[in-house]
Amino acid sequence: MLYAIAFSPWILYAVIPAVWWQWSMLAALAISVAIFVSAVARRRPVAAMIIEIGSMVFFAAGTILALGDPDTALHPYLPAISALWVGLIAWFSLLVRNPFTLGIAKLNQPPEVWRQPLFVRTNVIITAVWAICFTVGAVLLAACAAGGAGRGLVIVVQVAHFIVPMVFTFHYVAVIRKRVARMRAAAPTPPVYSGQYTGSR
Repeated sequence: MLYAIAFSPWILYAVIPAVWWQWSMLAALAISVAIFVSAVARRRPVAAMIIEIGSMVFFAAGTILALGDPDTALHPYLPAISALWVGLIAWFSLLVRNPFTLGIAKLNQPPEVWRQPLFVRTNVIITAVWAICFTVGAVLLAACAAGGAGRGLVIVVQVAHFIVPMVFTFHYVAVIRKRVARMRAAAPTPPVYSGQYTGSR
């Protein structure tokens, strides 16, 4: 699943102990670069690599900060900043009417369905859910940092704001597939969006 691969640097960064945060930043940067290079080698369009590009930018900046100022006062707030960064990417993609899930969805759907209202609307909704989860995650993580919450709670919040939208994604896809199946059964039409937008191969 392409989403799991795209977000793997963030999950890695979340689970590595905070005491090793310099190395978690460096490892996440290395993975994000590797994912991006692999995607370019497969000639994926830029619209399908929004998260990968955003990941490289964040972890490159984070690595510079971690190695240049390992005792920075920003350290406790970096989980919140990372969630906010990904949330901003998602919100911006909606603002410019190019939801980041849309580019990924197109990889597994024929061009004739790309402009169909159901296909576009599905990706708008899914991207919005991801954006909301990232934003809520950023707020909760900022509160954890300000309140001195334990590392365990921080990890739970970090993982949850990825898992929740993923679960929604699978559930919503199932709903869309059933709807499309009913549409086809009622009145055969030209190819319509099948609901398979997740990037699985």
